[in-house]
Amino acid sequence: MKQDLPYFDFILDLLAQNNPSIAKSFGRHVHWGYWREPESAICDDDDYARAAEQMTLELCGAAQIESGACVLDAGCGFGGTVGSLNERHNGTKLIGLNLDERQLGRARQLILPINDNLVEFCQGDACQLPFADNGFDRVLAVECIFHFPSRQRFFEEAFRVLRPGGILALSDLVPLTLFLPLARLVTEAPWLARFRYFGRCDVSYTIGAYRRLAARVGFSPLVERNITRHTLPTYRYLPKLLRSIAATQGETAVTADLVVILRLLGALALLNYYLLVFRKPLA
Repeated sequence: MKQDLPYFDFILDLLAQNNPSIAKSFGRHVHWGYWREPESAICDDDDYARAAEQMTLELCGAAQIESGACVLDAGCGFGGTVGSLNERHNGTKLIGLNLDERQLGRARQLILPINDNLVEFCQGDACQLPFADNGFDRVLAVECIFHFPSRQRFFEEAFRVLRPGGILALSDLVPLTLFLPLARLVTEAPWLARFRYFGRCDVSYTIGAYRRLAARVGFSPLVERNITRHTLPTYRYLPKLLRSIAATQGETAVTADLVVILRLLGALALLNYYLLVFRKPLA
């Protein structure tokens, strides 16, 4: 099964062409970078690769993942988060799930189990998880929940498959309440379809909406961390990357417009990047 995500088509095509910049920056992780000191960001390929790995470390740290745990990474992309956990832990069961078999194919090639870990990648829907109840200690969703058809359904499924005391950790673009009407317009307006290079992205969930959703499903909030400032160099790096890919000028023009818009929204604190962590009760 293939999702309608033009940017993944773009990345996969360039990986097939052995583009070195794409291989380094998005060949493992397909998400924004995290810089501890964003003012010092170099914003070249190596710097971005390190920042993308650091984003994974920030989220996994917030999720309190330890060796021996059973972890599900929903929307796993090329398996970068699973790979990072595989390298840093032992005796751990790591499952990556994605709708797109092309992404899973790359993940299976890149990520082989080490350190007595078990690594599996499977095709499936994050809103209909193909797993038994109470089977995981941690469920992750790294910068992908805005693609899911229903956050409510995903939260319910994550709650079901987590063991009592288990943790759901995710990263998401979260709008300020006053920006919410425009965020909904971006998601729903047909005339903005030309900007949907990242697929259909529902960026209309505020922090308040997340709190209410967690309460309805039964989760307790643990972490609400606004890391927007640490992601802003992403918007300096992406235009440089796109300019270096001369053969795709028609596509990169639209993408460059998106990057400018996202950078402005982030700088104005209208659309913020959050790490969010929730716990399933012990009883």
